[in-house]
Amino acid sequence: MSQTVPIPHGLPMERNAGPFAPPRQITQLREARPVSPLVFPDGHEGWLVTGYDAVRQLMADTRFSSRQDIGVLHVPYETPGMPAPTEPSPQVPGLFVAMDPPDHTRLRRKLTGAFTVKRMKQLEEHIIDIAERQLDEMARLAPPVDLVKEFALPVPSLVICELLGVPYADRETFQVNSAKFMERDVALDEKMAAYGALTTYLAELVMRKRAAPGEDILSDLARHDDLTVEELTGVAFLLLLAGHETTANMLALGTFALLEHPEQLAELRANADLLPDAVEELMRYLSVADIFYRYATEDIELGGETIGKGSTVVVSLLAANHDPQRFDNPDTLDVHRKARGHLSFGHGIHQCLGQQLARIEMRAGFEGLLRRFPTLKLAIPAGEVKLRTDMNIYGVHELPVTWTETAR
Repeated sequence: MSQTVPIPHGLPMERNAGPFAPPRQITQLREARPVSPLVFPDGHEGWLVTGYDAVRQLMADTRFSSRQDIGVLHVPYETPGMPAPTEPSPQVPGLFVAMDPPDHTRLRRKLTGAFTVKRMKQLEEHIIDIAERQLDEMARLAPPVDLVKEFALPVPSLVICELLGVPYADRETFQVNSAKFMERDVALDEKMAAYGALTTYLAELVMRKRAAPGEDILSDLARHDDLTVEELTGVAFLLLLAGHETTANMLALGTFALLEHPEQLAELRANADLLPDAVEELMRYLSVADIFYRYATEDIELGGETIGKGSTVVVSLLAANHDPQRFDNPDTLDVHRKARGHLSFGHGIHQCLGQQLARIEMRAGFEGLLRRFPTLKLAIPAGEVKLRTDMNIYGVHELPVTWTETAR
């Protein structure tokens, strides 16, 4: 294999090629050596996987474990939503994203009925109504407004709160603590305080659901006597966090990307039938949930390399989704592209449970926003938009926008 690119020391995360492009060093690594050695800050040697085929193969192979209690992640970064331990950490009950079969299978199976394509389709009209009501609220405001605060964050938060049975009035609690938990460079005690506040709140909520169930996903789960309160709390934490953080950032960053690609935006406005493909393309192009970790439970061949047993393996979905071996002109946003097969929802047994929900929210959100605000534009120079380079889910902290005529 070619070794023209130096082995990276630390994870090359800096988005130095623009707000929507992979880091240059990641791109160079993928071209030279899609499965590359990586030296972590503490000197520990692991692997970085950037090629599409290798990432897909790895995520389908359960010999690459998702558990954090069998190995150390020697890095100051985290799997989205999970603190990076400096020593093997015990499994968190209910947090099935960090589990392997059979534990993962047992918990995930209890949720598959709640997120079927059929059930999501039944919710589509209601989700559209939620998006339209939020756009009504935004249209009443005098521009400029922050699209994150007024639209991108409220829509998925409202939807996931309704689905789970979490009172939307409590959003300040979970949004603030979720944001703190997702920060990269924050003291571990601060992060764990935010996690503790969230799980304390959710534990009380699931105990109320168990005592008096309603018509929502957490109530349905609470009816399972074989699930402990700790497991219910872990599942609730995962669904609430994943259910609003990723889609909120896709709506905001996706709008930013479209505004910066006016020809693509014009085509989308002229032909709403392009929207499903455009959503897939934005998912591929932006890859807001980028870095994931796996742990080799035995010696495994991958991409012409031998990953030794016990190795920490870092996966870049962003790099894989921009692999020219899989996508033509991958660094170009093209709303006509058939981008299905992208890895933004993961692959294998951990593929995103709520992906159909996310697709519906994004289609409803982008369609409504473009239709209701035909003159939408940035209210500040693009270079001044505050990017979430400090967070585990990429996006923008704020997106000040304005418009020049009454929104319809």
